[in-house]
Amino acid sequence: MVTSPSWHRDDREIMEYDVLVVGAGPAGLAAAIRLKQLAKEKGQETSVCLIEKGAEVGAHLLSGAVLDPRALFELIPDALAKGAPLNTPAKEDRFVFLTEKSAFRLPTPPPMHNHGNYVISLGELAKWLAKQAEELSVEIYPGFAGAELLIDKGRVCGVATGDQGIGKHGKKTSSFAPGMELVAKQTIFSEGCRGSLTKQLFERFRLRQSCDPQTYGIGIKEIWEVKPENHKSGLVMHTLGWPLDTETYGGSFVYHYGAHLVAIGFVVGLDYRNPYLSPFEEFQRFKHHPAIAKMLAGGKRLSYGARAISEGGLQSIPKLSFPGGVLAGDSAGFLNVPRIKGNHTAMKSGMVAAESVFAHLQSGVGAGDEVTVYPDNLKKSWLWKELYKVRNIRPAFHFGLWLGMIYSAIDTLLMGYVPWTLHNHNDYDVLRKAKDSKKIEYPKPDGVLSFDRLSSVFLSNTNHAEDQPAHLVLRDPQLAIRVNYNEYASPETRYCPAAVYEIVSEAAGPRLQINAQNCVHCKTCDIKDPLQNIDWKTPEGGGGPNYGAM
Repeated sequence: MVTSPSWHRDDREIMEYDVLVVGAGPAGLAAAIRLKQLAKEKGQETSVCLIEKGAEVGAHLLSGAVLDPRALFELIPDALAKGAPLNTPAKEDRFVFLTEKSAFRLPTPPPMHNHGNYVISLGELAKWLAKQAEELSVEIYPGFAGAELLIDKGRVCGVATGDQGIGKHGKKTSSFAPGMELVAKQTIFSEGCRGSLTKQLFERFRLRQSCDPQTYGIGIKEIWEVKPENHKSGLVMHTLGWPLDTETYGGSFVYHYGAHLVAIGFVVGLDYRNPYLSPFEEFQRFKHHPAIAKMLAGGKRLSYGARAISEGGLQSIPKLSFPGGVLAGDSAGFLNVPRIKGNHTAMKSGMVAAESVFAHLQSGVGAGDEVTVYPDNLKKSWLWKELYKVRNIRPAFHFGLWLGMIYSAIDTLLMGYVPWTLHNHNDYDVLRKAKDSKKIEYPKPDGVLSFDRLSSVFLSNTNHAEDQPAHLVLRDPQLAIRVNYNEYASPETRYCPAAVYEIVSEAAGPRLQINAQNCVHCKTCDIKDPLQNIDWKTPEGGGGPNYGAM
């Protein structure tokens, strides 16, 4: 048993495994399944534990989503026969440029062709993958958030889950229950974009020392049930242009699937410059475009959610291995931005991580040593080749919409084989001061096509225990007014899609109020704050949204 006075607590139970997986997204589930498959092939027992901070598998998953099934079929060749929820094949691609009143159909770029892909709910796919994992004897514990890294003598030994029943002032309540210490020979971190433990790993092991800064987007999504005459099963539509200006990266997705369902969403690059911009309001305004309003007319909004995504691509991928663990999925940032797809690459990274970790454990070297073959194995896979070809497309839009489109067309024809690599910047560095920016007046929601944030959060089924410490922490509370309010007009009140941040006027002056119970765990505040003053910490396990079929 590995114990250390630096992290062991007598009141916490210790559970030991060969491999611990943190996060039940596509990467984590694929890793757990692949580990068990390899052990079965060898006729061995390999204990695998997977923890998930959501109340159930899929509760915190949000994606467009059009799935390239390549990795899934590699992992489970008979997935369709086993009932994988791939029920809507993509049938038609549309790529549209919008002005305020008109829509112009453009040729669909090759990376956005979707023949052979499926319109899915990522939450439903995750639940199905969890079932496959459990049939292979993976132990899955939803509602248990990884809250603390367990590190001994410079290597990761596992993680501790968060204590339950801590009051908002940090005192134990009558419902207190200590977390567990999950100890493993290797830990695979697949927390998704901007994972709280992954952030600590970046700093502790200096994993971002030799790569570009990560750049992000925020994706805001709704599911609508539309009239049958407005539904076209398998239609995959993307737009760019209005309502965003030409210096702001972003666009929409509109996917028709299921029983008259439409997944509609808007993505805004978090390197936008105007502090008055609100991604949520841009999305609400977008739905009033004539081409979109016609599609949604007479329909009903069923659900809502938001999530940050890692858009940096190949040049922003950090060092992936360290003593005792590896990174997989969007924790590292394997999204293929031009394809608007990251679930297949997340799954592939999880599979390669599992194969590398399993081989490491079989090799007879120190179990907690660094799995140095993992990055090398990834570089030999189709995942790396796919990301290499498109590495310059997202950073090309730093030059604006028109130059970005021109460069992307040329780069696509050359398949990325150019002797240079464009670079990324920190999103929080580019925000302009309010005095140098143009205010944006957004129309009031009409309650038919556009809505306010609080009614939207209600549809996300978000819930946090009220009597718990706030999981959104200001490193220096005075900066919220002295800098953010005075110099940037409190951009957190606009970039948050869940009305968490609110400026309250009091006799002593303005005050920032944090309504943490509204948080949908999108992580945007942790990314975009101009002084990096907001720290998103893990709340009690099971708290947050419950997206279900998003």
